[in-house]
Amino acid sequence: MIDAYQQKQILNRLSKGLPLCEHPYAELAIDYGVDEAEIINFLKRSLANHTLKRIGAVVNHHKLGYSSNAMVVWNVPDNRVDDIGELLGSQSKVTLCYQRPRKLPDWPYNLFTMIHGKCRQQVLDYLELIVTQNNLQQFQPQALFSTKQYKQTGASYYG
Repeated sequence: MIDAYQQKQILNRLSKGLPLCEHPYAELAIDYGVDEAEIINFLKRSLANHTLKRIGAVVNHHKLGYSSNAMVVWNVPDNRVDDIGELLGSQSKVTLCYQRPRKLPDWPYNLFTMIHGKCRQQVLDYLELIVTQNNLQQFQPQALFSTKQYKQTGASYYG
């Protein structure tokens, strides 16, 4: 059985990422002297009782060769933001899609998507394809390219 101290340690370890191997939960089990099933059951319980909200990946796109990315902002009528957001979120080249309030008069955009590519031109080509195939020109998309890469990390609850 995983004790309270081990639970804290496991959650802290998970906030730094899963071991990069074929059986990450088995690797964790070895590190903490428990069975793999105990690790998996602990995580299932933590999700069920909302100690954990989710287990997700933070992908380092630069290590995968995707050195260019843009936040594409869209000016979508409020009554269409849900359906356009669903449409954009379903596009294979869109890795993130969310709504934010406009900041008028200077910032008319209310829908944000992220597109990654191997180079700047590839991102622009993906955006043009998405706009053209879905007839989205009227929403005035603007590609805001990242100029600096920041360290990406998961949440850390125990320091």
